[in-house]
Amino acid sequence: MNIKFSIEEAVNKRYSVRNYSDRVIEDELKKELQNVVSHLENPFGPQVKFHYLEFQDGDNNEKLGTYGVIKGAKNYIGATIQNKPMALLALGYEFESLILYLASVDIGTCWLGGTFDRKGFANAMNVGDDELFPIITPYGYAAEKKHIKELAMRKMIKADQRKEWKELFYKNDFSTPLTKETAGEFAFALEMVRLGPSASNKQPWRIVLDEGIFHFYEYSTPGYSKSFSYDIQRIDMGIAAAHFDHAIKEKGFKGYFEVLEEPKIDVPKNIQYVFSWKMDSVE
Repeated sequence: MNIKFSIEEAVNKRYSVRNYSDRVIEDELKKELQNVVSHLENPFGPQVKFHYLEFQDGDNNEKLGTYGVIKGAKNYIGATIQNKPMALLALGYEFESLILYLASVDIGTCWLGGTFDRKGFANAMNVGDDELFPIITPYGYAAEKKHIKELAMRKMIKADQRKEWKELFYKNDFSTPLTKETAGEFAFALEMVRLGPSASNKQPWRIVLDEGIFHFYEYSTPGYSKSFSYDIQRIDMGIAAAHFDHAIKEKGFKGYFEVLEEPKIDVPKNIQYVFSWKMDSVE
């Protein structure tokens, strides 16, 4: 099942909502959400599991903390996966596909990777001890006003800013920036990647177009993932893949992701190859 939404509209609508109104999500919309989740897929293989949590009026949910980051949320969804190769890419791809769908129907969300009580939510969502549980999001209707901590966080991580093309996209090697003019019909997909969310808004994706193949690299911020047992920025690479793939499909192109033998491209410090996208051959 392909989730139907405009990638450009969803990307432009989506922002991290940290303050939620008391408006109840309609039952029909909840059912549609669960239907969408049940049909989510990813191009990397590992199966992603989704877990729901809903607080009723009168519930004491203070014990399940988000360290003051989230206010007023009654609904949460989390994602887990077995720790295996490509797992975090798969999770990032599917979770962001869900986030984009929710944005398209005017439901607010906020990726939470480090600012939630992982053990408490794991218990409440019946997460197994053998599963990686890197991400949750609240979801609901946004409150009219942002709370003070939300405004401070957005300012701190420069949430409304994105790196320029010349910092993210390259032609043949890492010394030659890729321009929108050179990217041509693929410029839209790359722009959707540029606008994607990422942990602390670090935007770790780097893409090199070489001989018609888009090679995706991760710029790993030194020390950033040291507090986790996994590379949390690998989830961001899954987000980049989701934005690229949805945009490519929306424009009618056909292709696939593949992990190739590492391209013969000189790589700067702290950058590592992750995967590539190739267009289907025309017979």
